[in-house]
Amino acid sequence: MANVTVFDHPVIKHKLTLLRDKNTGSKQFRDLVSEISMLMAYEVTRDLKTAEIEVETPLTKTTGYELSGKKLGIVPILRAGLGMVDGILNILPAARVGHVGLYRDPETLKPVEYYCKLPSDIAQRDILVLDPMLATGGSAVAAIDFLKDKGCVHMKLVNIIAAPEGVDVVKKAHPEVPIYVAGLDEKLNEDGYILPGLGDAGDRLFGTK
Repeated sequence: MANVTVFDHPVIKHKLTLLRDKNTGSKQFRDLVSEISMLMAYEVTRDLKTAEIEVETPLTKTTGYELSGKKLGIVPILRAGLGMVDGILNILPAARVGHVGLYRDPETLKPVEYYCKLPSDIAQRDILVLDPMLATGGSAVAAIDFLKDKGCVHMKLVNIIAAPEGVDVVKKAHPEVPIYVAGLDEKLNEDGYILPGLGDAGDRLFGTK
């Protein structure tokens, strides 16, 4: 699938299976979301630019590398996207974090915005948009639309699991935005939930129903 990366790493597959298990409790679920996000960050950031610098080891001077180019921004879609933030920050501690609050109307399945707080220089940053679930694609499209309105140009969408329907919706609305998923599932059910999925990620993260 063009511009879509589906991870095939055995450790991610193992942790994703544990994440799906209905018997996995909230504490372990939170840990798994964070760990999978951290593992995904390695591939998501593969194209970051570096610059050579001189560094002195205890024995001699040598050439090393540091990240260069645009600074990074992380924007989780509330509330479930919060579960991915710490894992990403473990790899990218200097990234700034913004928040976009969206919920899915249970009748229309359309996203409704209720909160937004972004770094003042968000338009000058490369953005990772985080949400564990890419179901109908409505929330992701709305979040990317909103960030574009704020001047953001370079964005990537990072999801733990996705439905083909949601991927298609995002690709149609924002074909230039790469999508990274740990697992691409079969389909949506009649209620707009991913099958086989993992249930409601927000409820499982925070122990709510």
